[in-house]
Amino acid sequence: MKSQKKLWLFLGAALLLSLFLAGCGSNNNEDTAANETSGESTNTEEEFPETEISFLVDNQTVTDGIDAVAAEVKERYNITLNTEIRPGGTEGDNIVKTRLATGEMTDMMWYNSGSLFKALNPEEYFYDLSGEEFVEKIDETFIETVSVDGATYGIPGESASAGGWLYNKKVYEELGLEVPNTWDELMANNDAIKEAGKVPVIASYGDTWTSQLVILADYYNVHSQAPTFAEDFTANEAKFADTPEALRGFEKLSELQEAGHFNSEETSTTYEDALRMLAEGEAAHYPILTFALPAIEETYPDQIDDIGFFGQPGENAEDHGMTLWMPGGLYANKDSENVEAVTQFMEFFLSEEGQELYMAEMKAQGPYVLKGVELPEDAYPAVKEMVPYLEEGRVGPALEFLSPLKGPNLEQILVEVGLGMTSAQEGAESYDQDVERQAQQLDLEGWNE
Repeated sequence: MKSQKKLWLFLGAALLLSLFLAGCGSNNNEDTAANETSGESTNTEEEFPETEISFLVDNQTVTDGIDAVAAEVKERYNITLNTEIRPGGTEGDNIVKTRLATGEMTDMMWYNSGSLFKALNPEEYFYDLSGEEFVEKIDETFIETVSVDGATYGIPGESASAGGWLYNKKVYEELGLEVPNTWDELMANNDAIKEAGKVPVIASYGDTWTSQLVILADYYNVHSQAPTFAEDFTANEAKFADTPEALRGFEKLSELQEAGHFNSEETSTTYEDALRMLAEGEAAHYPILTFALPAIEETYPDQIDDIGFFGQPGENAEDHGMTLWMPGGLYANKDSENVEAVTQFMEFFLSEEGQELYMAEMKAQGPYVLKGVELPEDAYPAVKEMVPYLEEGRVGPALEFLSPLKGPNLEQILVEVGLGMTSAQEGAESYDQDVERQAQQLDLEGWNE
């Protein structure tokens, strides 16, 4: 699985990196540690005599951390994790759905959280973890994405990732700038950066998927001001073009273009170009998902500490929040003969010792979604800047975790808005039409009447 890392880092197509927690030392007394972890006797070999649990995971997920935890679980509880690899993308999704429908699903599965998971009809196929004490360790922002009708079906398998603005801290220090808490403050910073002869904001439309982040990262602001938008949008009761809070993201992208805050040659600038420009201080800001952090570290290790993060600002300085891309989850097959062994694996996975083992192999590129967790010493500075958002509850899931609707042409539409070829209003209307076609294909209620 280690051979997947480099591809994952640069293409950003993979699921996101690891969960992490405080570096409190592990207990040297194994009997005591096991008692604290499971709340039961350490005589687990008798309880789990040479138990094997099967585990289905996609071929894009880096499993080094899970493998490290699995090795300790085998030693401690006599439970062996047998991993099966499936393709990613649509082909992999079809395999998951087929195996669920035919009763051939593994004991435990890795899969997306949010709307994609909920579309699998979880109550029919997955074990309800609500009664397990270890679920209390999980932050509510993640619980929301793996719960249906009060039942919780999954635990986080890695760290969250954030959508927002990476910025060059040296540029900020050189120009005496402060992290903005409102959109107007950000635009003022951009003006100062432009005046200093640097690029305020990178547009890397050579890789069109990167055009989406100004809109997608704005969803915390949408959710904060219009909390039912995701539900209404899915039910065909709200549109981007006629919902001012949702339209605002399109307007922000247009405003950046109109103010001349983007680099030149946007259409030929690639994701890799953008990382270089940010790391070397040629540009000050890059709106992007924070899976970019490991890529920066790998290519520009001497500059990784120069990179900071802030959530996309709205209009209210007191409500400056962050949009999260929730991690993939681990789910137990409710028809498995080894449900008890799977829940024991999950319990240890979320324990302090389990997470220390995980962290030793993986480095997170976003905030944890476990309660009462501190960052390790070697965490990215940008990730450390995310902690206050989570601690103060100023976070919300990205729209794609709350709604199954995401039109396939969004990135092309936003390139046109970002280049000034179409207005914000026109872009939002085009996207609403794009979503309508997708919703009809999905046969969602309220769209085919």
